[in-house]
Amino acid sequence: MINIVDYEGGNLFSVVKAFEYLGEQPQIITSPEAYQTGKIVIPGVGDFGDAMGELNARHFTQFIHEKAAEGVEILGICVGAQILFQGSEESPGIAGLSFFKESVRYFAPGGKIPHMGWNTLKIKRQNPLVVDVDDGGYVYFAHSYFIPAAMADYELAHCEHNNLFTAIINRDNIYGVQFHPEKSQKVGMQIMKNFIEL
Repeated sequence: MINIVDYEGGNLFSVVKAFEYLGEQPQIITSPEAYQTGKIVIPGVGDFGDAMGELNARHFTQFIHEKAAEGVEILGICVGAQILFQGSEESPGIAGLSFFKESVRYFAPGGKIPHMGWNTLKIKRQNPLVVDVDDGGYVYFAHSYFIPAAMADYELAHCEHNNLFTAIINRDNIYGVQFHPEKSQKVGMQIMKNFIEL
């Protein structure tokens, strides 16, 4: 079972359609009480602070931490991946979910901001989320803030646009992708399929 958190985060229905294409019947959950069982997806488009404000207002923050502690697999998409971190330069003073202690940063000047469109993944290490994902595969991005590229254990793949930045993350049962897999055709569908099969 795939549960998609609805917190007015933007790309909800395109994520639903992508999972349906893969044969799933995803459930949209508007409150923690609506959850029954299964994996959790946190989609997102827009502002880090707004996203955390809505999650807090809808009592999802504690719920996500509780499910993470139980071992439930959680996938954050775009802003949904950024809020897995401690904070962001986009919203100073707003705490993220803090599964990862680093903070999200604004792209350095020198190229087009936001980073929008297709770019290539550099796979750094193998992981069930990137099974059958080719090094150099194209995925679709739309963001102005980025997860810093890291030598730390959470980085599965990175990409480059003005800065080297992290594109796919994992630690234990927490996963995130900076791009939009639901818009990334073959590569994106493979990653979503892999998440289903974790």
